[in-house]
Amino acid sequence: MAAEAAPPSATGANPGRSPKRKRKPKPKAAGPSALNPNWAQLQSKLPQRPAATHLGKRKHDAGPPTLPPASKEPSPPAEAEVKLEPTSDDVSLTKAVAIDCEMVGVGSDGSKSALGRVTLVNSFGNVVYDEYVRTVERIVDYRTRISGIRPKHMNKAKEFWVVQKEVAELIKGRILVGHALHNDLKVLLLSHPKKDIRDTSEYEIFRRERKRRSLRDLAAEVLGAKIQQNEHCPIEDARAAMLIYNKHKKAWEKNMKEQFRFKKKLKKRGKKKPAESNASDPNVPTVLL
Repeated sequence: MAAEAAPPSATGANPGRSPKRKRKPKPKAAGPSALNPNWAQLQSKLPQRPAATHLGKRKHDAGPPTLPPASKEPSPPAEAEVKLEPTSDDVSLTKAVAIDCEMVGVGSDGSKSALGRVTLVNSFGNVVYDEYVRTVERIVDYRTRISGIRPKHMNKAKEFWVVQKEVAELIKGRILVGHALHNDLKVLLLSHPKKDIRDTSEYEIFRRERKRRSLRDLAAEVLGAKIQQNEHCPIEDARAAMLIYNKHKKAWEKNMKEQFRFKKKLKKRGKKKPAESNASDPNVPTVLL
């Protein structure tokens, strides 16, 4: 009986191709604990450091934040707020006085204005008169947001007729300074000679494109002061008007003298013209003395 043929070997199947060799696995490096049994115990006592990462340094590894380079030019100093204060301790009644009034609303809907408070300051900015006023009609709107007047202020308020008389005596024969004075005189039911009125809303130099400007705007430009930020204060407003007048007093008074001098000339010319025309008119009879 013939012997069975042996199965072809892997090499025999493809004699032209060399057989692959299997790579030997690399021996694992022995850890420190394998080399030294006390290393694991020592390692547990040492502080653990954070593992390194390829994404960059962690926040706690980063250095202190870098500040932007300081500007070479120093920043300008902040402007100090200008406060309107009296220029002297003198509280006497001077030749010029400034007035400011605060109004409240009366009438059916409170739209009608009535005097609620009146303040006078002298040429140094000191208060010479300051009174709350009890209105003739019932107050419908105190207008506190602007006037600063509240119901409690009426407890010690004076009667309107008393205040009107006292103010009239104080301003008589004096230069009256203020802003939009026609409003103040209207609620006081008073008048004042035009030649003695110095109204900061009417002075031509203070106008912008021939338009009246607010006292707040003028105080900021002329005095560098901020007023009327919230509730209006008649003391502050009257003082602002007086200080504005004092700064331009010399030129203002000169301008007023020239205006009245010019008006006087016009009046004289107006009186002479009719007399001259009558003398030359043949229809006008001549009176023989």
